[in-house]
Amino acid sequence: MRISLRNLDRAASPTPINSEPRKGFALVEVIVAMVLLTVAVSSLAALVYSVSQSGRVATGNAYRNGVLMQEVNRLEGIPYDSIAVGSSYSTVSTAPYPHSRTVTVSEPVANVVKTVRIVITPANPIYKPDTVNFTRTKARTSKVLCTDCPQG
Repeated sequence: MRISLRNLDRAASPTPINSEPRKGFALVEVIVAMVLLTVAVSSLAALVYSVSQSGRVATGNAYRNGVLMQEVNRLEGIPYDSIAVGSSYSTVSTAPYPHSRTVTVSEPVANVVKTVRIVITPANPIYKPDTVNFTRTKARTSKVLCTDCPQG
């Protein structure tokens, strides 16, 4: 028994009713494609704008935290008696982070404790101001090596 595969293709594909080929896109297809493209691009544009705003705010927060830590480290590194009681205000107008800085030092317990408050206010209104408070105490000197001291 012989099986011929020559006529198998013709039997599987039905003959089209209209045998003329299409000559181009219809105007409706172009309009639908443009609407779909517009929806996709506008949603991506909103996403890109949101991500760029978040990145901008994160950069401002990083600069603010750096300025705060710099000032805290400076005030914690100097001797207790060198920290003057009162308030000081300074403005930095140079890039990358223009801001104003207010340092207030109070002494609730005389010659023992000083409370320091630092306020950083950015010049750009999209960044939020920040405040840090810390307490400095006067170090008590120990007399470990003193053998004939009354305290030791």
